[in-house]
Amino acid sequence: MNKHWYKKAVIYSLDVEDFMDANGDGVGDFQGLIERIPYLSALGIDCIWLLPFYGSPNKDDGYDVSNYFEVDKRLGNLGNFAEFVDAATKAGIRVLVDLVINHTSVKHPWFIEAAKDKASKYRNFYIWADEKPDDDGKYAIFGPDQDYSNWEYSRKTKQWYYHTFYNDQPDLNMTNPAVQEEIFRIINFWLKLGISGFRIDAAPHIIRQKGDQKFDGDRHDIFRKIRQFVKERNPEAVLIAEVNVKPKRYSDFFGKGDQMHMLFNFYINNYIFVAFARGKATPLLAALDRLPTLHYEQQMANFLRNHDELNLEQLSDKEREEVFEVFAPDEDMRIFDRGIRRRLAPMLQNDRKKLELAYSLLLTLPGTPVLRYGQELGMGEALSKEGRNSVRTVMQWHGGKNGGFSKAATEELVEDIITKGPYGYRKVNAKAESLDPNSLLNWLIKAIRIRKQLPEIGDARFEIIPVNSEEVMAIRYESTHRCALILHNFSGNDVHVKIEMEDMNGYLEVFSNESYEEFNPKKRIQLSAFGYRWMQKRQLFD
Repeated sequence: MNKHWYKKAVIYSLDVEDFMDANGDGVGDFQGLIERIPYLSALGIDCIWLLPFYGSPNKDDGYDVSNYFEVDKRLGNLGNFAEFVDAATKAGIRVLVDLVINHTSVKHPWFIEAAKDKASKYRNFYIWADEKPDDDGKYAIFGPDQDYSNWEYSRKTKQWYYHTFYNDQPDLNMTNPAVQEEIFRIINFWLKLGISGFRIDAAPHIIRQKGDQKFDGDRHDIFRKIRQFVKERNPEAVLIAEVNVKPKRYSDFFGKGDQMHMLFNFYINNYIFVAFARGKATPLLAALDRLPTLHYEQQMANFLRNHDELNLEQLSDKEREEVFEVFAPDEDMRIFDRGIRRRLAPMLQNDRKKLELAYSLLLTLPGTPVLRYGQELGMGEALSKEGRNSVRTVMQWHGGKNGGFSKAATEELVEDIITKGPYGYRKVNAKAESLDPNSLLNWLIKAIRIRKQLPEIGDARFEIIPVNSEEVMAIRYESTHRCALILHNFSGNDVHVKIEMEDMNGYLEVFSNESYEEFNPKKRIQLSAFGYRWMQKRQLFD
C-alpha cells in the first residue's frame, strides 16, 4: 500500500473531448485517450486528472452535469472508461476525476422534477426563495457581462432558485441529508471503477451559506464524511480540492487530517506571476513564507495554468494590474476583471529560457506539480474564441490534418485547432518535438525524470535560504538521507550570489539550464539570465 503516492507524483490534467479523437467524429474520446497512454507514460506523469466527462448539455465545459452515472455519449461509454482506467493502471498511471457537487445542470432529472412542483421530493435538493434577496450578486462568480446574479426565476412554481455559477447550474442544497446520500452513491460508483480519487470542484462554495439553508453543526463535516467514506473503500484514494482562499484558511479545508489530502495552491500561483512580472524572487518568497506548516499527509498542488482563466483574485489591485500589464496588455486577453485567458507560452513570449524557468519552478516548489495538456509542447491560445474557450483548443499531435487530433472535417472539430502563427500545429506538435532532442517536450521529459530522483522535494519540509540578491530564490529540502538545494534567477541578467547556509559541502549539480563551474561552497554561485540549478546531497550513512 502507498497511501502517500500523491506527494511524489506529477499530475497531468486533460479534457477527454479535446485530447484525441479515435472514431473521427471531431470529438475526443476515451478510445483516443487509451491510444495516447504510451505518450503520457513516456512523458513521465504518474496521474491523470480528467475534467468532467459525465452526461451534460455542455454549456460549461461539462461542469453542468445532467447524469453523474454515465459517460458523455460523445466520449464513449462506461466500458470505454473502464478500459481506459485499466490501461492507465497497467502503465503505472493513476486516475483522478472531477467531483462536481456544488451544482447540477437544469437538465438533471432532480432539478427537472424539483422545478415542476413544490411538493416534489427533489424540491429540497435545491435552494429556493419567494423573493430575490437584496444582496443578490454578492457571490456571483462571473462579471456583469455574464450572470451577475445568484438567483434565477422559475416560472412554473413562481420562486427563485440559487446558483453560484451560470443560471443553468442550480446549486445543490448540501444541508439536505438526501443530497449527501446521493453524493456518496456517486463517489462509490466511480471508486468501484478503479479511480484513485477526486478533484472537488468549487469546494468553498459547497459549504457556503446560501439562502435559508442551515448546516447542522460544522459545515465542514460534509468533507469529513466524504473523506471517511472514500478511505473505507480505497485507503489510497485522495481528495484534491479547488480552494481559492488565503493561506490562513487552508487549515479549514485540511482539517486535522480528516478532510482534504491536497489543495490547489492559487495563492502561490498568483505570486509566481508577480515575481515574473517584476523580475524578482521577493514576491514569491514572501508568499511562500505565508504558507502554513502542513502535516505530512497534507500537500499543496502547484500549477502554472489550468482549464480556466489565470485567476488573480489573491492579489491586490496594484499587483493584479502589474501582472495584467506584462502578461495581458490587451483588453481581450483579460476576463471577469480578475483573470487572464491565455496559455503560458504566449504569456512568456515563447521565450525558451523563461519557459524552462517556469517549469523548473513548477517542478521544484514545495508540493505536487500539475501540468495542463499541451503545456509540454508550448501550445498557444485562440483569443478569437469566447471567454475561457481561448485556452481549450484541441491537442496538437502532428503536422498533418487537424494536427492529428481527428480525421473529421475541420469545421466539425469540438474546439478550434491553432493553424497559424508560431503556435500553429505544423510548428508545435508532439511528433515533431519528440524527434527533436532539443525540444521543450524532451527537455520536460528529462526534467520530470530528474525530479523523481529528488523525492525530498515533494516529501520533505522546505526552508527558504537567504541570498544577497532580490532576483534569486534558493530553497532547501532535507529528508533523512537526502538534501536538495534549488536556485532560480527571475531576472534577465547574469548574477553571482552568496548563499547563507551551514554545511554547504557535498552538493552535486543534477540539473541546470547550462553548464556551470563545479559547485564550490566557498565561492559565489553563478546563475545566468533566467537560470536554474538543482543540486542534491546524499548521506549514505547516519
